Amino acid sequence: MRLAVFLFFACLASAQNPSASDPQALSLAAQSIAGMTGGSSITDLRITGNATSIAGDIETGTVTLLAKGTSESRMVLSLSGGTRTETRNASAGVSQGKWVNPNPNGSSGRYAWHNTLTDAVWFFPVLSSLALSANSASLFSYVGQESRNGISAQHLRVYQLQPSSIAAAVPMSNLSMMDFYLDSTSLLPLAIAFKIHPDNDMNTDIPTEIRFADYRAVSGVQVPFHIQRLINGGVSLDVVVTSATLNSGLPDTQFSIQ
Repeated sequence: MRLAVFLFFACLASAQNPSASDPQALSLAAQSIAGMTGGSSITDLRITGNATSIAGDIETGTVTLLAKGTSESRMVLSLSGGTRTETRNASAGVSQGKWVNPNPNGSSGRYAWHNTLTDAVWFFPVLSSLALSANSASLFSYVGQESRNGISAQHLRVYQLQPSSIAAAVPMSNLSMMDFYLDSTSLLPLAIAFKIHPDNDMNTDIPTEIRFADYRAVSGVQVPFHIQRLINGGVSLDVVVTSATLNSGLPDTQFSIQ
C-alpha cells in the first residue's frame, strides 16, 4: 500500500514537473533559429530605430537596442520627454535588471528579481531562449498549431529549470515562461508572450507580448524591422528599425549594472 501511494505521488510530481523537452518543440525551435541565422553564429546585435512610446502620454524619438549573447541587453529610449534606459544582465549566473527614468531627479531602480527571469533579449528572437534548445536547463513543450494575430502559428513554450531549493520556494515555471508563436510556413517568430509582475507581488500576472514583423536580411540573418511591445493588450512601445549591425564586438561594459 505504501509503495502504491509513493508511486502515485512520484508520477504526479513527474507530470507536474516534466524533466524532458518535447522533441517536436525542440525540432521547431531549431528550424526557426536555422531559418533566421542561415547557420551563422550571432554573438551580439545593435539596432537603431524610430520609437513611439505610449505610456500615458504619447512620445516619439529614437531607440538603440543592444544585445550580447542571450543574457545581456540594453535599451536606450531617447524621447521628447527625456531618455530612459533599461538594462538586463545575467552573464554572471544571477539575473539582474535596472531602469533609469527621464525626469529632473534622474530616478533609477533595480528590477525585482522575479521580473528578470524571462528573456533578457526580448527584441531579437535569435538571441532569445528559443536558441537554448540544447540547454538542459531549458524545458521546451509544444502547445499546438493555432491562430495568432490572424496568422497560422506553431505555439511553443519554454521555461527555465531551477535548483529544487529555489523551485520549491517560488513558481519558477510561471516566472520564466516564454511563449513563442512561429509562422507556420516560414517558422519566423510572429510574437513572444510572457508575464511581468508588480515589484512586491510575484503572483500577480501582467500579460506582456512582443510582436515582430517586416523581417529583412542583414548579413544573411533575418532581423525584424518592426517591433512592438504590448502590456495588458495595449501597445506601449512601437519601434521601426532603421539599421541593424551584427557581431560588432560589443563589450560587456555596455551592459554593466551598478
